[in-house]
Amino acid sequence: ISLELHMATRRRTPIEPKSKSSSMPRQVQRNNKNIMSEADSNKDDSESMKPLLIDTDAKGDDPESGTPINSSTEQPTSGGGESSLTGIDAFFAHHFHSNPEFFKQAFKFLMCFIGLQASYLTWGYMQELIMTTKFKETPLVPNGMFPSAAFCVFSNRFLAVLVAMVAVKLKHGAIFANNKAPLVAFTPCALSNTMSSWSQYASLKYVSFPVQTVFKSSKIIPVMVMGKVLKGTIYPSSQYVEALLITFGVAIFSLLSKSSDKENETELLGLVFLVMYISFDSFTSQWQSKIYTQYGKENVDPYQMMLGVNVSAICITTAGLIITGDFPVVFEFLSHNPQALRYNIITAITSASGQLCIFYTIKEFGPIVFTIIMTTRQMISICISAVLFGHVISYKAAFGAFLVFGVLFYQIRNKYNARMHGKRTKSDATTQKS
Repeated sequence: ISLELHMATRRRTPIEPKSKSSSMPRQVQRNNKNIMSEADSNKDDSESMKPLLIDTDAKGDDPESGTPINSSTEQPTSGGGESSLTGIDAFFAHHFHSNPEFFKQAFKFLMCFIGLQASYLTWGYMQELIMTTKFKETPLVPNGMFPSAAFCVFSNRFLAVLVAMVAVKLKHGAIFANNKAPLVAFTPCALSNTMSSWSQYASLKYVSFPVQTVFKSSKIIPVMVMGKVLKGTIYPSSQYVEALLITFGVAIFSLLSKSSDKENETELLGLVFLVMYISFDSFTSQWQSKIYTQYGKENVDPYQMMLGVNVSAICITTAGLIITGDFPVVFEFLSHNPQALRYNIITAITSASGQLCIFYTIKEFGPIVFTIIMTTRQMISICISAVLFGHVISYKAAFGAFLVFGVLFYQIRNKYNARMHGKRTKSDATTQKS
C-alpha cells in the first residue's frame, strides 16, 4: 500500500526538466550571465541614443542656404560681431552704423590731408628761410647765402633713409631681406623725383609768377594722362571735367590772392623747365602707384616704399654733390652758421613725415587724390597767411576757392552715395536669398 501511494504521488507531481545551466560549470554560467547583461545594456544604450542621432542629423546643412543649422559653433549675434572687431574698425562700427566703411575711409583721408598740409607747409616755410636768409659770411661763401639747394635735397633724403630703415627693421625684421619689390623697381620714380625738384628750381629764374602759378595748378590732368600711359588707366570724362574745374579754381584763387615782388619775363627756357617739372612730377606718383599694383599693396607698405625711393635718390644726389664739389663748401658754411644747420634739420624732419603721408595716401587713395591734396596746398597756405597777417582775399579769389571746394565736396558726396547704394544692393540680395 505504501509503495502504491508513493508511486501515485510521483505520477501526479510534474517532473522539472533539468536545466542546461545546471550541467555547466559555475564559471561558465557566470560568464554567460555577464555577456547577457552587457547585451541588454548595449540595447538600452542604443535605444537611448536614438534622439541624439536624430538631433545630429538635424544639425546638418540647410538645403537652401548651405549653412550649418544648430551647429556646435555658436553664431555671433549682432552685438558679438561688433565686439569681435578691434581698434578703428570697432569704433566706426559702433558710432557709424549706417556706413562705417565710408566714414573710416573719410577719417583716413582727413588724417592724410592734415599730415600732408602740416608737413609741407612747414617744409616750404623752412625751405624759404634757408634760401632767403642772409647768414654769417664765410671764406668760401662771402655773400652769406646758403650755398647749395641740392644739399637740402640730400639732407632730406638722408634722414628719410634712416627713418625708413628703422621702420622697416621693426616691422619686417630685416631691412632688405623681406622686401618683395627689388630696389631697382624704385629707381625710375627716384630719378624723376630728383629731376622734378631740379627743374622747378631752375625754372624760377626764367618765368613770371602767373605762369608758375598756372603750371603748379594744372598738375592733375598731366597725372591722369601719365596714368593712362603707364598703367592703361581709363578715367571717365566727368573726372577730366572735375580736374579742369579744380585747376581753374586754384589758378584764379592764387593769382588774385597774392602777387610776386619781382615779375620776371617768361622765357622759352623757363617754359621748358616747367614742362619738365610737370612731366617728372606726374611720372613719380603714377610710378609709385604702379609699384603698389605690380607687387601688391599687402607686399609693399609705405615704409618699404620710402626706403626704396630714398636709397636710389640719395645715390643720385650724392653723385651730383660730389661732381659739383658742394660738400666742402656746405660743411664750412654750416660750421660757421649753426642756425642754418637747425633749419636743415627741421626741413629734413618735415620732409620725412611728409613722405610717409605721401606714400600712404597713394597706397590708400591713388595718385589723383594725392595730387588734388597737393594742388590745394597753396590755397591753404594763402588762407593761413591771410589770417596771420591780415591779408584781404577778394571776392574773385573767394569764387575760385568756392569752385575748388565745391568740386571736392561733390566728389565726396558721390563716393558716399555709391557706397550706400552698394550696401543697399548687397542687403537686398541677402534678403532675397534668405
